[in-house]
Amino acid sequence: MAEMVTYLPISSPFIRFAGRYVDEAFGFAAGYNFFIFEAAMVPFEIVACNFIIHYWSDVVPAAGIIAIVIVIYGIVNFFAVQWYGESEFWLALGKALLIIGLIMYTFITMLGGNPIGDRFGFRFWREPGSFAEYYKTGDLGRFMGFMQCLIQAGFTIAGPDYVSMAAGEAENPRESMPRAYNAVFYRLSSFFILGSLAVGINVPYNDQTMKDAFFEDLPGAAASPYVISMARLKIPVLPHIVNAMVLMAAFSAGNSYVYCASRSLYGLALEGKAPRIFTRCTKSGVPMYSVGLVLLIALLSFLQVSNSAAVVLQWFVSLVTASQLINFSVMAFTYIRFKKACDAQGLRRDSLPFKSPWQPFLAWYALLGCAIMAVVSGYTVFLPGNWKVPTFLFSYLMIFIFPMLFIGYKIIKRTQFLRPTEVDLVKDLDEIEEYTRHFVPQPPRNTMEKILDKLF
Repeated sequence: MAEMVTYLPISSPFIRFAGRYVDEAFGFAAGYNFFIFEAAMVPFEIVACNFIIHYWSDVVPAAGIIAIVIVIYGIVNFFAVQWYGESEFWLALGKALLIIGLIMYTFITMLGGNPIGDRFGFRFWREPGSFAEYYKTGDLGRFMGFMQCLIQAGFTIAGPDYVSMAAGEAENPRESMPRAYNAVFYRLSSFFILGSLAVGINVPYNDQTMKDAFFEDLPGAAASPYVISMARLKIPVLPHIVNAMVLMAAFSAGNSYVYCASRSLYGLALEGKAPRIFTRCTKSGVPMYSVGLVLLIALLSFLQVSNSAAVVLQWFVSLVTASQLINFSVMAFTYIRFKKACDAQGLRRDSLPFKSPWQPFLAWYALLGCAIMAVVSGYTVFLPGNWKVPTFLFSYLMIFIFPMLFIGYKIIKRTQFLRPTEVDLVKDLDEIEEYTRHFVPQPPRNTMEKILDKLF
């Protein structure tokens, strides 16, 4: 994505590149897949907020909390959207500080820096062990347990593609976007890997409190491994602070998804790929019907009223994971077609603002890996005794919908799969070149901006 986006930094690039470099029907399917992914994340975060709030008390019913969160999202996105960018920056900074703090907490406490003086180190890697058996015993059971973690990771890694979405509005994108891609890749990779390591250090996989939280949906149960660890080590106050920051992060994420999903639908409508009604905006520029539809989809969070929070969260995890893996597959295949077009039309990749290494081998690896993971992500539903219709639908719905969208649009619009020589590699390029030539960088206004510029 960095190679394609820095060459042609336009808004919603990977969706539009899919139509421009592969097939207009492919771009249509990619756009709706991304919209569904974004929209499904809204009820997920709402259910997560309810789950977190019940750590303190279950006095307020789930339906009440869900309704309150949806109303707040509506107010923020309809009337306070001008504060979105600024608030999300500081909330994102808070999330980064939270994970850094939790990693430091893990390091200090595992070495004995805790009220009970327990130098537990990697104890839980030995007892009960670092690889849990799942469904089967022995090596096969441990491999199936590893597969479950890998599938969860497919959900967790969602998000780096958001960097691409800002390309059309970034300042001097050909210089700033490569930095942004590298920063996000290394920062998120380190946070995810160290965060996963910290979780395994703090809590064993068979911790009873955590099992009760996820499998029995007990009111007020602490589902966070960090909060469970703090309670075990008799650390006061800090669990409440961490839970509050996690709640803020979940609420912020849900608000971001309302914004991104509504703008994705708005973009589709502008290109004639969604009903024109979704292009209508308020005086302040808010696409009101797009936001309204996303909030209607958020009503799916009320599924929790008749099911446990853990079950509903898992349904949305399955839906989002499949959609995200399709999203990454789209990016990889689009790049493969882009590279073929560059080779066919004599555009030397050495002349591009950014050149991705080891291509096209990494793109093929990404395409095959993500496609395979999308197919196996719901495999547990086919195991004897595990069949559940909602689980099957949430796991495989997008795998069926994506080709249906592609084929349906192709039949109706009679679009053509583009040959490498037919791909338009120069559309909008003159405007980007002109902007880059005349760009004058603005120096940081104060010390804080210098520090933030170095960090981000």
